[in-house]
This record gives sequence, structure tokens and C-alpha cells, in this order.
Amino acid sequence: MEVKVHKKGIIVIPAEVRRRLDVKEGSVLELEVEGDKIILKRKTSLLDAFGIDEDMGGSAVKELEELRKEEIEKESSV
Repeated sequence: MEVKVHKKGIIVIPAEVRRRLDVKEGSVLELEVEGDKIILKRKTSLLDAFGIDEDMGGSAVKELEELRKEEIEKESSV
């Protein structure tokens, strides 16, 4: 499959590929360079990995972040 590079380095990922990999507007992709190859990978979030709905998952992630902050503060005060 070929894609064209437009101004500012923009490329369009073909619709077939976006559907197959569930890439939507706002999706985050990881870019790797290996030799002369550019590799784009769909970055999987915790919400994607566990199929949690966005509202419930978002609050769970915030709670985990808060717990981790508290752990870090306790560790640094020792």
C-alpha cells in the first residue's frame, strides 16, 4: 500500500487500515524508526485493553493516579 506525504509531513492512513486497527480521530499511535523503515503502532490504553467504558475507566484511572501519588509522597518522606 502506498501513501503520499503532504505538507508538514502529513500522511493519510487508508480507511481500510484505520477500520482494521480501530484507529479513529484522536487515537494515539507510536512511531518507531528502524533503519529506513517507519513503523506506526496503535497505542493501546488501559481502557482499550480491558474494554472498560470511557466514563467508568476514566474515573478508575484517576483513582489509580491518586493512589500512586500518595505512595510516591510516602516513599519520598522516608
